Amino acid sequence: MPLWDIIGPVMIGPSSSHTAGAVRIGRIVRLCWGSDVKNANIYMRGSFATTGEGHGTDKAILAGLLGYAPDDPEVRDGREFALRSGMNFNFYEEDLEGAHPNSVRIELWDDGGRRMDATAASLGGGAVSLQELDGFEVDVSCLLPVIIIMNRDVHGVVGAVTTYLSSHGINIATMKLHRDSRGGLATMVLELDGREPAVTPEEIKHVHQAIVRVISIPGVAL
Repeated sequence: MPLWDIIGPVMIGPSSSHTAGAVRIGRIVRLCWGSDVKNANIYMRGSFATTGEGHGTDKAILAGLLGYAPDDPEVRDGREFALRSGMNFNFYEEDLEGAHPNSVRIELWDDGGRRMDATAASLGGGAVSLQELDGFEVDVSCLLPVIIIMNRDVHGVVGAVTTYLSSHGINIATMKLHRDSRGGLATMVLELDGREPAVTPEEIKHVHQAIVRVISIPGVAL
């Protein structure tokens, strides 16, 4: 048995799934958003909803949305730090058949009308999965750097992106493609080998005119 499976992640407790995993979820959602979180509706599911308060899951998610890591002492006071930052937040319970028992859906928005909806699950030992982003299946752990590309479903986008990344020495570890319909909206989820890519989301967006949005997430360590 690996030592990691015995001792678990370095974290502020009490629970690796309800606390450390919850911090990582909040932090990953913040990275997807790309700036300070001002408004958040947080929908707790399963045991996150029933036992989360006792494990500090609410504080942990808020600490992650502020950018803290699982081993930061500020996690214990995540709710207070969120209030100090001026973040407006609300917690709800959400019962969805088939949802992961340790999962949460987070809605973010700003005063300019920008919105984002993300769903993630805590898998135990501090590991998490970003399951959905704005209605599209993503299903990545974010341990490796990730690029998420949203585009109109037209010929040539995948080839243009992979050629561009290859020309910059970026190797793709895994690729997942999804679309809502032929010719509709599509997503490309790329996990990358090595360090965070040297190219910016804005540079990738200009690779093809059908690309609507690009999100780059650096690998988030356990």
